[in-house]
Amino acid sequence: MSADSPLGRVRLALRLARRELRGGVAGFRVLLFCLFLGVGAIAAIGSLDRTAEGGITADAKAILGGDAEARLLYRPADAAAARFLAASGRLSRVVALRAMARRQDGKAQSLIELKAVDATYPLYGKVTLSPGMPLAAALARHPQPDPPPHAGKGREGVGGLYGAVVEGAVLDRLGLKLGDRIEIGGEAFVLRARIEREPDQSFGGLIFGPSVIISDKALAGTGLIAPGALVAYKYRLRLPQGDAAGWIATARARFPEAGWQLRTAADAAPALRRLLARVALYLRLVGLTALLVGGVGIANAVRSHLAQQTPTIAALKCLGAENRLILGAYLAQVLALAAAAIAAALACGAFLTWAALPFLDRLLPIPLAPAFYPGALAEAALLGLLTTLAFALWPLAGIRGVPAAALFRDTVDPARRQVPLWAAAATAAAALGLAALVVLGTGDRRAALYFVAGLAAAFVLFAAAGRLVVAAARHLPRPRRPALRLAIANLSRPGAPTVGVVTSLGIGLSVLIAIALIEGNIARVVEERLPREAPAYFFIDIQPSQLAGFEEIVRRIPGARWREVPMLRARITRLNGVPASEAKVAPGVRWALDSDRGLTYAARLPHGSTLAAGKWWPPDYKGPPLVSFAADLAHGMGLKIGDTISVNLLGREITARVANLRHIEWARLGINFVLVFAPGTLEPAPQTHLAVVYLPAAGEARLVREVGAHFPNVSAIGVREALAAVARVLATIGIAVRLAALVTVIAGTLVLGGAVAAGHRRRVYDAVVLKVLGATRGAVARAFLFEQAILGLLVAAVASLFGSFAGWVVVTRLMEADWVFLPAPLAMTAALATLLALSFGFVGTWAALGAKPAPYLRNG
Repeated sequence: MSADSPLGRVRLALRLARRELRGGVAGFRVLLFCLFLGVGAIAAIGSLDRTAEGGITADAKAILGGDAEARLLYRPADAAAARFLAASGRLSRVVALRAMARRQDGKAQSLIELKAVDATYPLYGKVTLSPGMPLAAALARHPQPDPPPHAGKGREGVGGLYGAVVEGAVLDRLGLKLGDRIEIGGEAFVLRARIEREPDQSFGGLIFGPSVIISDKALAGTGLIAPGALVAYKYRLRLPQGDAAGWIATARARFPEAGWQLRTAADAAPALRRLLARVALYLRLVGLTALLVGGVGIANAVRSHLAQQTPTIAALKCLGAENRLILGAYLAQVLALAAAAIAAALACGAFLTWAALPFLDRLLPIPLAPAFYPGALAEAALLGLLTTLAFALWPLAGIRGVPAAALFRDTVDPARRQVPLWAAAATAAAALGLAALVVLGTGDRRAALYFVAGLAAAFVLFAAAGRLVVAAARHLPRPRRPALRLAIANLSRPGAPTVGVVTSLGIGLSVLIAIALIEGNIARVVEERLPREAPAYFFIDIQPSQLAGFEEIVRRIPGARWREVPMLRARITRLNGVPASEAKVAPGVRWALDSDRGLTYAARLPHGSTLAAGKWWPPDYKGPPLVSFAADLAHGMGLKIGDTISVNLLGREITARVANLRHIEWARLGINFVLVFAPGTLEPAPQTHLAVVYLPAAGEARLVREVGAHFPNVSAIGVREALAAVARVLATIGIAVRLAALVTVIAGTLVLGGAVAAGHRRRVYDAVVLKVLGATRGAVARAFLFEQAILGLLVAAVASLFGSFAGWVVVTRLMEADWVFLPAPLAMTAALATLLALSFGFVGTWAALGAKPAPYLRNG
């Protein structure tokens, strides 16, 4: 085969590349590490995301509790609906509500998530108990020995007490053990077992208390079921034919006004799915950030390798080698190394799925089975390949236009690389392909598009900042101190890594700064604002007849004050007459239509709200239904003053006109609702009251104890307990944020190390020349270290600016909170950047100063 044929040239280029690789990959270590880190992170995140989604899908029926579920709030199904449900398949009814569990001696109490189940529960899956026993046996009424002397008012009767199974947190909070008794409402229960796994456990929302399961036969004795009490009735079905979608269509046609929420197993765990999707999206995008930051290291590694191979390239050109052959040889070499790094990263990412299972199994209420996901790995590999091409083609193509004679002088007089048009087009195509793959491969394409645009802007801005630093260093007056003068000059010398280091390390540090400032501002709200403004407790399910007695208890406690409002829950069914399921709303507000919403009625504007549009109704308003709506949700749903909202309340659909929109200060933790109706519409409906109590910490235990003793049906939610529930939901995200930021900083650090390594040859040459000219070893070392310190401080300054801006946007725009500048995170970041630069600079300087001058002088 002729060497002049296309295939012959390809074979020759591959042979040259193979011979180059025999000399080792020392110059490409940064390329290998950056690709391994970025591709490995993306592969692991994609595999874990698919593992979790696969676990939910495989266990969807157990998570939902059946093939289909009909959920009603406040009331059970009427006789006709109950007959239809019973005739549809195997039926299980679960009653869920919040309640207070108390020791019989009254010394401790705890908020719980109570679930009363029938004999057919669970239809799918299994409740795992410790010690192991059937659930029915654990919940049954058993004869009891004589009660202990401190036994309370639980009704033993001839048949004894019912049993209860609880999560371990109940035992810890109440200081009890299995075999002891607790009171729930007006009924006493024996603690027979601890819940190890609950197939239909709630997850992804705010779970304020540990789970307790009792028999539905025991529920009536608790006295918790009262008009207006916040109770959910869930009817789960195991359908004979398994056609859940067909059954739902039939149910809606037969009972159009039932007011129930119908779901299939395909809709199981929507809150968990949303949470996992958000975490996966964030981690995937930050993994991509690490990969692209490492792309700067790839470009530096290729450029450094080409600089080291300058004599070889010059010799090849002098011997008649075509530019295409040289470019092909080095491109093949880069792609071969990239393929090796990507393969190792994919193997590591797939392995991490198995390694993370023990942690995820404790965190998620679903069984996870690891598997090999070719799609996730292929996507990560393609991202790595496109990143390699986008960052490597440019420096590779630059060598084409440099004549051989110029290459021989490259050490002291670097030639200007003219990148051909085809290389620019190919680089742009790789970058666009990378962006398209990110956007099209992400569930939330809008967020991905914003991310791509923001990251592109960040690269442009940081690169511009780096060039500004170079220009400033070139035009600044030279200081008298030789070491400092040389350090500043080195920032703008030909081949200086200033732009690359500012871009890559700056983006990584900006992420750290933004996260630190966001967390600092949130902590400031919790630590400084909440103690002054936050209530101590929320009390729910207060019956109207209990208000006077509740107020009397509060008034007896010194320093206590309280507010109460009527509370109901309803589901938004229509927006301007369009069914909620068909309405076009922003993805960020869809959650408000997916489940029930709390609502109330008020004559005056609630505390913690300000009008954003419209006017408040008169205190004595009497007329057609009016509603006040949250302004941010209205914007996302396309609602304005005069539009209509329909809600289903206890099976009755109520349509109200939007009279005004409100900004709500949720951070004050007061009483506020998305929906507030005008007087005259909701008063006849069964309802309970929600009370918020402000009092000194010393009176909290007494308040909860007295309310529990007089009103067993009333549940107390402590603010600290509520904040702990929020913290539990956000814990995974917080860990992911910090780990992802660390990955990005590691990528930036690799680029910094690569930049130092890439400049080692030039640094050794400079050190030799300076020492020959009479400079002492200490003076040279100081000059080089000054250079690295200045570079580190400049990176810290740029990262502080952009990181602070990003944190300000998140806190003020997304979280709608007050912003306070916190200097401590900035100072820590400046110290980190300077330390990294000095550390790598010291290593590079020490190696350069140890080089022998003779070889360099003979070659010069």
